[in-house]
Amino acid sequence: MIRLLLSGGLAFVIAALGTKLLIDLLTRQKIGQPIREDGPQGHMTKAGTPTMGGLAIVAGAGGGYVLSDFISGGVFTRSGLLAMAAISAAGVVGFFDDWLKVSRERNLGLNKRMKMAGLLLVAGGFAFGATQLTAVHTQLSFTRWSSPGFELGTIGWMLWAVLVILAMSNGVNLTDGLDGLAAGSGIFSFAAYLAIGFWIFRQTDQTNGDIYDVPHALDLAVVAVAMIGALAGFLWFNAAPAEIFMGDTGSLAIGTGLATLALLSNTHLLLPIIGGIYVTETLSVILQVGWFKMTGGKRLFRMAPIHHHFELLGWPETKVIIRFWLVAGGLAAIGLGFFYADWVNSVELVP
Repeated sequence: MIRLLLSGGLAFVIAALGTKLLIDLLTRQKIGQPIREDGPQGHMTKAGTPTMGGLAIVAGAGGGYVLSDFISGGVFTRSGLLAMAAISAAGVVGFFDDWLKVSRERNLGLNKRMKMAGLLLVAGGFAFGATQLTAVHTQLSFTRWSSPGFELGTIGWMLWAVLVILAMSNGVNLTDGLDGLAAGSGIFSFAAYLAIGFWIFRQTDQTNGDIYDVPHALDLAVVAVAMIGALAGFLWFNAAPAEIFMGDTGSLAIGTGLATLALLSNTHLLLPIIGGIYVTETLSVILQVGWFKMTGGKRLFRMAPIHHHFELLGWPETKVIIRFWLVAGGLAAIGLGFFYADWVNSVELVP
């Protein structure tokens, strides 16, 4: 418990201080975010706002995770280190994308192939490391490794892990379109994985047996709370009206972090519920494009991702953000409900 508190607190302080330093530095250098020309016109006033704030998120999470171990005398695990490495590596890919955008002074960073290649390298490295260095199960799982327990095999699980990371990182990236939307929603999602990790850790020592078989569950909870602290520290300056944007540096790191926690805790199929706000944003884009092609140019939404649709309906930006946060919190709670309900049913099966 002490390490969890230290990790979250230190991550918050590091991220908040780092975000403030980035704002001052980028403002002096006149380095700001270009705004997409086809977006809502109200967003044009945000042009020039400092970006790459995701650097503070990654630094805060990494710092909180590492320092909490040294201070509390905890033990690093391969699972925790692998998750943090993947988060940091995804942040590096996002940083290159952000840097190209600001250096070219237009809303175009890495081309799609280069960006996908970078994410594939990160996801592939994580998947290989997880199967070779950790005790992760290779079954397709919902709330624990044996539920539903469909065996994927090592290669199949690695391919599945890559798909999950790519999907979630791009989902968060699409959600990052309003001030504080992605960061605030991420806090709820990581809070769910904090609860899951700590619950698994506590249940491992109970007399009813270890139904989860996640030996590094506590360290995964430390990673989750480090991300919560880092996002909260960043959100202090990112809340509307934002003084800085996270950019792809932050969104890719957040999505990768959620995916790795789901994969290492054997809750892959629970992630679409816990991170449902990101899934919804992604589906809105897919539906918009599909409908556009099927109908010869008609739109299903006024604009995609769907948060822009509500803006164009006349909702103030802050109302869209807060209501999406409420949905994100509700989905995280539902995910935890499924997780707990499965435990209630499963303990009766343990001799």
